[in-house]
Amino acid sequence: MHAYILWIATLAYALHVVEEFVFDWRTWASSVLKLPVSWALFGIVNGVVVVLGMACSQVGWRCPAFALSLPALMLINGTFFHVLPWILTRGRFSPGLGTAVLIFFPVATWTYLGAQADGVLSLEVFLLSLLLGAVLMASPIVMLKLSRHRYFDQRDTITSPEPEGT
Repeated sequence: MHAYILWIATLAYALHVVEEFVFDWRTWASSVLKLPVSWALFGIVNGVVVVLGMACSQVGWRCPAFALSLPALMLINGTFFHVLPWILTRGRFSPGLGTAVLIFFPVATWTYLGAQADGVLSLEVFLLSLLLGAVLMASPIVMLKLSRHRYFDQRDTITSPEPEGT
């Protein structure tokens, strides 16, 4: 009955992406988090998260741990990538902070409460959703860090093809 809130959470995430883009999250992330993120990667990763939101919304309570991975991701993102850096930098604005506090936290909480009201939220589902959300949040960061390692640098492995007919 309350699975519709997942669609609202998906919209909330899209609004969050707009705030991050408008207030130049890329430059902030490079400066504060030391993440060398390009706008292309920002767009791809956030596009994937919106697709995740649509998938979670479509699946709904048929697989609640998966569906709740979106609000878990929202809570993790808001807490560790916006509120905590804002605190640690003594109030330096983090692009996305506004939507994290004003939209992510209330909508994610509402989604979990809706799952509880519908009888699909157990401790196991809650913890699994947090684990999935954490893995989803960490995976692009881990890949970004790994891409800087020589083993993954594709420029070192590219060789010129032999001309045909030689």
